[in-house]
Amino acid sequence: MKILSRICLSGAIVTASALACVAQAQGLSGVSSHDHHAAAPGAKPAESKATEMSEGEVRKVDAENRKITLKHGPLKNLDMPAMTMVFQVTDVAMLNKVKAGDKVRFVAANPGGKLTVTEIRLAE
Repeated sequence: MKILSRICLSGAIVTASALACVAQAQGLSGVSSHDHHAAAPGAKPAESKATEMSEGEVRKVDAENRKITLKHGPLKNLDMPAMTMVFQVTDVAMLNKVKAGDKVRFVAANPGGKLTVTEIRLAE
């Protein structure tokens, strides 16, 4: 009977360990790997994936319709490859800062299935 108890206890421990590993791998543990390391003094905070800036070139500005056409590199936060496409903008005033041919850095989002530029600036 003691052997059966030990086998059951061992099985329970292995199962609990496996579930903890799965939960951590899926991000359910509430602690990310970023929480374990302090930033170096003077270092810039890393951009979150949702606000990561992408690079592109303005092809067309359509202020009347609140749209901009960008030839862009990969959009990591949206898991999109490089291409040329039309985006809406959250603020039409952004379009006054750029013109066709400008190299830009921008943040794109996909609220409600509408690809939207939420921030744009001239590339340095």
